[in-house]
Amino acid sequence: FQQFSDTGSRKEHVKITSEPKPGFLERLSETSAGMLIGLVTFLLAFYLLFTNEGRALRTAKSLDEGLSLVVPLDSIHSISQQNEGRLVHLSGALSTSKPLFDPSYGLSIQAVKLKRKVEMYQWVEYEDSKEYEENGEIKKETKYSYDTEWKSEVVNSRNFDREIGHKNPSAMAVESFTAVSPNVQVGSFVLSKGLVDKIDDFKQLSLSHLEDPHADVTRGGDYFYHSDNPRRPEVGDLRVSFFYAGLSGDDPRLGSADKVTVIARQRGDQLIPYHTKSGDILEILYPGDLSVEEVFQKEHESNTMKTWALRAAGWFSMFVGISLMTRIFYTLVDWFPVVRDLVNVGLKAFAVCVASSLSLLTIAAGWLFYRPLWALLLALLSIVPIVLARSRVPPKKQQ
Repeated sequence: FQQFSDTGSRKEHVKITSEPKPGFLERLSETSAGMLIGLVTFLLAFYLLFTNEGRALRTAKSLDEGLSLVVPLDSIHSISQQNEGRLVHLSGALSTSKPLFDPSYGLSIQAVKLKRKVEMYQWVEYEDSKEYEENGEIKKETKYSYDTEWKSEVVNSRNFDREIGHKNPSAMAVESFTAVSPNVQVGSFVLSKGLVDKIDDFKQLSLSHLEDPHADVTRGGDYFYHSDNPRRPEVGDLRVSFFYAGLSGDDPRLGSADKVTVIARQRGDQLIPYHTKSGDILEILYPGDLSVEEVFQKEHESNTMKTWALRAAGWFSMFVGISLMTRIFYTLVDWFPVVRDLVNVGLKAFAVCVASSLSLLTIAAGWLFYRPLWALLLALLSIVPIVLARSRVPPKKQQ
């Protein structure tokens, strides 16, 4: 069943589908498949948690090693042979040998990177679904709505529930791209590709000083429009904007060249990755003028944030895995609403406690060879969720 309506440029319709309520054996089969997925997720959580601790400790040791060995350079304009092969720290303005061009739009800029972003005016489909039971059937009501928006990727309208009236072009006439300067320096030192990749603080480039490059292209604000009427675009129209990162020369409109702080290994006039004894790589770049201590403090903070994010991801993966593996108990009693709800709450609490305990044990195992005392404390802490869970169980009445 479908209902259609049209509200200006936004169109919508509702589709209702129904299917028989699945029987007990069918639900049991689906639960069994979910148990297999849960087992895989459960095992992956152990791998993620264990390897994350080793990575975090290795990174921390590498940063401490780097801090003890780094040599601040007195000048970025002279190369000292005494620092050959050593880890060095320097700050200075970016410089490139040639400006970056986009001849199609008559644009050039002295920067490390120039990005052309192309967007096309297209139909976009949104859907909102809800399921309910009626007359022994499972019914699904889906509301499809369509609107026109600027998108940087081609939206495949063939996947729409209703393509008629919402058809998009299959490709863009103009492509997006990012140009990167082949030679980037700080003073007399040439940055490696890895350091250049870290220069990614893109800012939109103002086009107010440029003229329309072609007769079929109109400038409006900070966009070039491939459209007969930019104020009332049609599906298939394009708009183009530009972004830059790492301004490498003084510009009367954009200001002075960007400054960066680099910590890397000196090899001649090049700055390349430094391999630590812990097996990690130090190749650091930050915007601005930072001291050695500030750089390593930021790196330690970044390592801590990444470690906790992966710990949370590992715990959640373990929780989902346990929930899927124990879902069969819910399926066995889903005929009885009250019992079903109690079992569901109990299974969730069980998954939380077990996931927390096993996550702490896995983290402790990862620390065992590096910090045995902390590993022991974590192992003891892993018992706490189970103790708390048992303390909430009412004691048996004495006979």
